[in-house]
Amino acid sequence: MFTDILRDPRFFDFLLSIDADLAERARLEGCPCAGRLHRADYPRKPRGGPPEVNRAQERRRSFCCAREGCRRRRTPPSVRFLGRRVYWAAVVVLVSAMASGIATRRAARLHNWLGVSVRTLGRWRAWWLGRFVGSGFWRAARGQFAPPVDEAALPGSLLDRFVAGEERQRLTPMLRFVSPLTTRSG
Repeated sequence: MFTDILRDPRFFDFLLSIDADLAERARLEGCPCAGRLHRADYPRKPRGGPPEVNRAQERRRSFCCAREGCRRRRTPPSVRFLGRRVYWAAVVVLVSAMASGIATRRAARLHNWLGVSVRTLGRWRAWWLGRFVGSGFWRAARGQFAPPVDEAALPGSLLDRFVAGEERQRLTPMLRFVSPLTTRSG
């Protein structure tokens, strides 16, 4: 069950290793000005994951150009963070998928377990159905799916397209798919 994933610190360690690979690729690409990138991580305090999550998980990988006059920041895509949202990306995706047509009882359980309020669920749902669907990223990427993804049932309908054996094998590719949205340019 998907909720078991959100309780498993090993899953979050796995996502950290994916983020480390994405960060290394960004570092190797360097700055557009050809300057060298220095690591300039910043702290995050994500909610909704298991309490045993490693403290290294709470840092977002980022880089800063070393060239005087440039100093541009380069933050690579992430499978752990979904933009500036306070909750882990996995929580936002899974809870939003479960919240489609949510009953009051389920909303209360989610609030007790993860601290996600009904208002937050509403904001996430509005984001999936509004900003996500209207984004250039989605307009370009939705053509990859045939038949088309049911946009009214996002993110569950998109998650269903990543077919694999266990839930972790569906969630991870979806998080990779939406990772371009985790940067300013996405």
